[in-house]
Amino acid sequence: MMIKKVISTKNAPAAIGPYSQAIEVSNMIFVSGQIPVNPETGKIDSEDITGQTMQSFTNLRAVLAEAGCSIENVVKTTVFLADMSLFEGMNEVYKKQFTGNFPARSAVAVKALPKGSLVEIEAIAFK
Repeated sequence: MMIKKVISTKNAPAAIGPYSQAIEVSNMIFVSGQIPVNPETGKIDSEDITGQTMQSFTNLRAVLAEAGCSIENVVKTTVFLADMSLFEGMNEVYKKQFTGNFPARSAVAVKALPKGSLVEIEAIAFK
């Protein structure tokens, strides 16, 4: 029988809707999209894509750590951008987050993101 475990940490922004920061099933961790909200202030501190991408990864790492794994356990990401013109700036930060092999990735532009953010990153990892 598979057991679904909710992962939650105060080191990443609280969910702003009816969802969990992450769910663990068997040895898989499904991390909800992380926007660049500073969990200490509840605000987006950076106005540019590089700063917002860094904060999104900081939040992603915090959720993964709470689940007992790290960024190196990520096998798939989805990056949502407010505009595809932001892709290059996001990609410059993204490529520095991983060592060795990169996870599979999708990157798409959407009409809008929560709280007016420029980027949101979700991930699937293994334990």
